[in-house]
Amino acid sequence: MNTYVREPVNAFTHLGGAILSFIALLAMLVKVSIKMPSFAAITAVILFGIGMMVLYTASAVYHSVVANERVIYFFRKLDHSMIFILIAGTYAPFCLITLNSASGLLLFCLVYATAICGIVFKMFWFNCPRWLSTAIYITMGWLIALFFAPLAENLSTGGIIFLVLGGIFYTIGGFIYGTKPKWLEFKYMGHHEIFHVFVLLGSLAHFLSVYCYVI
Repeated sequence: MNTYVREPVNAFTHLGGAILSFIALLAMLVKVSIKMPSFAAITAVILFGIGMMVLYTASAVYHSVVANERVIYFFRKLDHSMIFILIAGTYAPFCLITLNSASGLLLFCLVYATAICGIVFKMFWFNCPRWLSTAIYITMGWLIALFFAPLAENLSTGGIIFLVLGGIFYTIGGFIYGTKPKWLEFKYMGHHEIFHVFVLLGSLAHFLSVYCYVI
């Protein structure tokens, strides 16, 4: 273990994610303020940007902190809980801007209710089986498939491609996290570091979908 940073690769990859998320939030705010300065649209990109920022910040802190087991455990719970915030925040632009209808509001409320329940679930049963928590994250992420028809009517092909690609990146990352494959263990990177890379790729794809096609 590093004396100053507990898990350097994991910490710095998601520290980079936190910084890029802040830049992405500013870029989205500038664009949405010019192109569609409505309360719903501005709220949507803020929720998306903050969702990315809090997830990557919590993850960077958890993987950085050198402390006793109790402190590390607290930050680990926070890290895992913020995954629900990231997922819910990612839905916001697609629900409130792209769908912008009763179905969009329904999906928005469903996702945020699921996120709240998920956070409570992790607080009270943090040590649940890894496969179970991974399945919950992935299922929540793909709920949007139930609304694919109205989404496809209002979002161009490029936006759909980046949206689905982001989901695939997250799903691959979730599979790696849930199964911890031994063949992904290398000298300086293991399965968890590779999982972090896929999470970053998922966020990038969803940002491109939102920035280039939603707003």
